[in-house]
Amino acid sequence: MMSRSYTNLLDLASGNFPAMGSGSGREFKERRRMPRVMSVPGIVSELDDDQAVSVSSDNPSTISTDRIIIVANQLPLKAKRRDDNKGWSFSWNEDSLLLQLKDGFPEEMEVLYVGSLRIDVDPAEQDDVSQYLLDKFKCVPTFLPPETLSKFYDGFCKRQLWPLFHYKLPFSTDKSHRFDRTLWEAYVLANKLFFQKVVEIINPEDDYIWVHDYHLMVLPTFLRRRFNRVKMGFFLHSPFPSSEIYRTLPVREEIMKALLNSDIIGFHTFDYARHFLSCCSRMLGLEYQSKRGYLGLEYYGRTISIKIMPVGIQLGRIESVMRMADEECKVRELKQQFEGKTILLGIDDMDIFKGINLKILAMEQMLKQHPKWQGRAVLVQIVNPARGRGIHVDEIHTEIEESCRRINRVYGRPGYEPIVFIDRSVPITEKVAFYSLAECVIVTAVRDGMNLTPYEYIVCRQGISGSESSSNVNNPKKSMLVISEFIGCSPSLSGAIRINPWNVESTAEAMNEAISMGDDEKQLRHEKHYRYVSTHDVAYWSRSFLQDMERACTDLLRKRCWGIGLSFGFRVVALDPNFKKLSIDAMVSAYKRSKSRAILLDYDGTVMPQNSINKSPSNEVISILETLSLDPKNTVFIVSGRGRDSLSDWFTPCKKLGIAAEHGYFLRWSKDGEWEICGNCSDFGWMQIAEPVMNLYTEATDGSSIERKESALVWQYRDADLGFGSSQAKEMLDHLESVLANEPVSAKSGQFIVEVKPQDVSKGLVAEKIFSSLTESGKQADFVLCVGDDRSDEDMFEIVSSAISRNILSSNASVFACTVGQKPSKAKYYLDDTYEVINMLESLAEESDSSPCIEESRDSS
Repeated sequence: MMSRSYTNLLDLASGNFPAMGSGSGREFKERRRMPRVMSVPGIVSELDDDQAVSVSSDNPSTISTDRIIIVANQLPLKAKRRDDNKGWSFSWNEDSLLLQLKDGFPEEMEVLYVGSLRIDVDPAEQDDVSQYLLDKFKCVPTFLPPETLSKFYDGFCKRQLWPLFHYKLPFSTDKSHRFDRTLWEAYVLANKLFFQKVVEIINPEDDYIWVHDYHLMVLPTFLRRRFNRVKMGFFLHSPFPSSEIYRTLPVREEIMKALLNSDIIGFHTFDYARHFLSCCSRMLGLEYQSKRGYLGLEYYGRTISIKIMPVGIQLGRIESVMRMADEECKVRELKQQFEGKTILLGIDDMDIFKGINLKILAMEQMLKQHPKWQGRAVLVQIVNPARGRGIHVDEIHTEIEESCRRINRVYGRPGYEPIVFIDRSVPITEKVAFYSLAECVIVTAVRDGMNLTPYEYIVCRQGISGSESSSNVNNPKKSMLVISEFIGCSPSLSGAIRINPWNVESTAEAMNEAISMGDDEKQLRHEKHYRYVSTHDVAYWSRSFLQDMERACTDLLRKRCWGIGLSFGFRVVALDPNFKKLSIDAMVSAYKRSKSRAILLDYDGTVMPQNSINKSPSNEVISILETLSLDPKNTVFIVSGRGRDSLSDWFTPCKKLGIAAEHGYFLRWSKDGEWEICGNCSDFGWMQIAEPVMNLYTEATDGSSIERKESALVWQYRDADLGFGSSQAKEMLDHLESVLANEPVSAKSGQFIVEVKPQDVSKGLVAEKIFSSLTESGKQADFVLCVGDDRSDEDMFEIVSSAISRNILSSNASVFACTVGQKPSKAKYYLDDTYEVINMLESLAEESDSSPCIEESRDSS
């Protein structure tokens, strides 16, 4: 049965999301919503900032978080048909991570779940099942139409995303592995259906939402589009591939931008986070920053936190299963079965990335290279059933069985098989019994998001007091791990023997080393691992993520927010309440009232687009600036980092236009005026030190170049690989600061540049000189317009903001400090781009005394 709010798939895939109706969904929401203690009218930004509390992962939560909605592909439930075939019986799935993560939440927090069921519920039963699950389990099921489910899960998730995120490109001639637009449309539709279920229960002002894993990566866009201020986190449980792999995905930007609609994005390891940040840099030009130990991305005024925290296990669950295993005498049975044998254990899902056959081949190699283990060592390989119709599962299964038969035929003997291949659904009590007896656990996955098998093994080897598996409870506990370096838990298990699973010989030697190691060493490694696993459990993980999500969302509450963009390009712009778009009408009104005006304009990125190849100003810009500068009330300056020769040539028609070149080292009040040197540095011997250093980096960085000015040296890497160029720029900056430590110059990084210039030169000093000169001449400015787009212009904005208090501007001056682009700035106003800047200047020119010059200039051009 299709949802009533289902719309055309092509609209969904293109991101043209329809507005949700206010029918039965809203009635359901109002009926089920829990009462709130208090509500405050007005917008959030008007609330007292002191009420917002900064939260760190080390402190208990203090923000009111009385409800959280967990959204995942599947609900943490088990279901089976009743014996009378009338209805369903449901129970919690105690092994589900989604259920276990509640341990880290405050006791008073209400937890709701949104997800699908593993069963196919008849449409006629869906309403009753939904109501029952909400009342009994606080779960809201999402029922996907069978065709959508197949294309969404077995199609796009398992045949597109899962292989790609595990570094498998669709090189196969099998066309079913190539990108299929209809599967993407089904993925978008499925995410929309999950979104609709969240809408039914959400209180957007209070609730937190935690979205899990790669099945729901575009869900944040649906939620953010509907609720601009929603408090939302996302955690990816799979690997995130390197940018070279991820960028092959045809819908790469849609997914990336959707994830960036979250407030916090979590990964198991720094490697995964690093790959994600690299994609943000290469695809979207976003650079991350580290502040007080937290990683963050600035995205349209919002700071998106990047959380790195490997998930843990629930020790209580493992211990309870160990007691169950004792009651069932599982450990005793296996001890008798494998008496006198050294057990090496592998427990893996059946898929192509677990490297099961590599492990079996390594066992064969160990028996060949170390014959002493023949007849003594046994590899028990348990294979969990495949979770879905993954690629090449049948071929891998056949290959594993053939390897097992061959090795057992060669090295087996009566009463001994070196490979015990268990290909069935194994009860958890039996797995725990194997853990308790195994001398070593082997994980040879070629790529895995986390893999909790080693953690479970460590806890089982620790044992619990009074259990059969820990009958010698006072004896030292010991365990050994041989694990792939390509799995998420590897960095946290420093006592494990890490291997490259593709190197079968090396893996075989590691297996021999593990079971041959002395007991004292095994004990020390076990104790180290158990300390980590017992303190970094699933509750620690979820508590840490929730606290960081609260911290990440706090900043947004103080800002003004609105949504812009179409399709999956939708994003929320968040700005400081005092940071506003420049009102042209208000500025023109102040301009007309004023008697002495100072207009300071940056060049590149302000009146000239950054991406323009031809850097000379257009006729329109020259005409506008000429008109403004001819007005006797105006003092107009171009304040640029460019050299004086090029600026003089370009602005020759503007006779009254002032120019501050090379960040103000050279200054000229008009075309007929003399160039003044504003810096005190007249010895440029430092260039002979700095230029050879820049040459070294230029030769090593393809696409970079050096621009030599009269007073400065600039190294630019705009045309180089941005990741490498940024790295080289940081290295160069350190190098330059070292060799120029005793010189009167400063080395600074800017937008794709590193610049070395005299210390006493800045755009801020230019602004101060102009304001002071006007004051001394009796024409103190009562109108200031200062526009720029990059880091060097912030010096001007800083001087402008303090000029009135320093009496170099009129006490009633109208001040408009404006940055180009919506970004953090010391300016109070912004315009979106150079086109808006030019339109704004044209509005001023039309109100100037010489406004007819615009028409004359246009006619002549």
